[in-house]
Amino acid sequence: MSPNRIRIGTRRSRLALVQAEWVQKCIREHDRQATVEVVTIRTSGDRFQDVPIEKIGAKGVFIKEIEEALLEGAIDVAVHSMKDLPTELPEGLAIAAVPEREDPRDVLISHVAGSLAELPAGARVGTGSLRRGAQVLNHRPDLTVVPIRGNVDTRLAKLRRGEVDALVLALAGMKRLGREGETTQPLPPETCLSAVAQGALGLETRRDEVERLRFLNHEPSAVEVAAERAFLRRLEGGCQVPVGARAVVTEDRVTLAGMVAAPSGSRIFRDEVSGTRAEAVSLGIRLAERLLDEGAGAVLREARL
Repeated sequence: MSPNRIRIGTRRSRLALVQAEWVQKCIREHDRQATVEVVTIRTSGDRFQDVPIEKIGAKGVFIKEIEEALLEGAIDVAVHSMKDLPTELPEGLAIAAVPEREDPRDVLISHVAGSLAELPAGARVGTGSLRRGAQVLNHRPDLTVVPIRGNVDTRLAKLRRGEVDALVLALAGMKRLGREGETTQPLPPETCLSAVAQGALGLETRRDEVERLRFLNHEPSAVEVAAERAFLRRLEGGCQVPVGARAVVTEDRVTLAGMVAAPSGSRIFRDEVSGTRAEAVSLGIRLAERLLDEGAGAVLREARL
């Protein structure tokens, strides 16, 4: 990383660009001497829009090419939606900062009902997430989950055309795009527990260059993300399996809820643990092992088949 030049790598979607440009603005305000540019990179997840994420077959489908550019020196920092980042990073790379987290909840968007409970039986709910689909079906088994891919604009266009009756998306993305007013109902975690690290950004750099971006780190958000990622790591989960987690930091305490579901929504294993901030990683491991002991391992094996 040149002292006066920082190249930020990101996906090409509108949301990814908004996130990268926010980081660009923060760096420029912090270091007036720096020249900061955004470099867009097309990833595997962006190329195969018609294929469900779990069918592409590899973890990190939205970040592989970006990490390669980082390792090759073509960019200096990668801005990821943290939920897309595998729990194991390539040798030589590290997370330099987790900025303050946006609202991690999922949100329902519909033109036919004011809430998930009010959707008519048989209504088609579009989502590209096995986790969201499983929890929707567990809560409302009379609904039909329709696999749907694409960026926020693409999904909203499908809703307008009547291809689905409702969507479930991340509230954080709608907020960052300035489109929160188009949402219908934020889904409480009791109904739909969010993805690991949802709403958080991860700033990834080469390991020897992390200190330059530490000013962007928000400690409570980083602690929450650490607990959730430890939970996912112990389960060996990813986009291919319906796993959710949500940690909440209050002063020195961390409360972590975790969920593993069958894709059909027929079975859900869910529990909660709490402890100190210093125990964040061990809390994630403990919660994962508790769910595995309760039978979640069989569901995970079935989901990976």
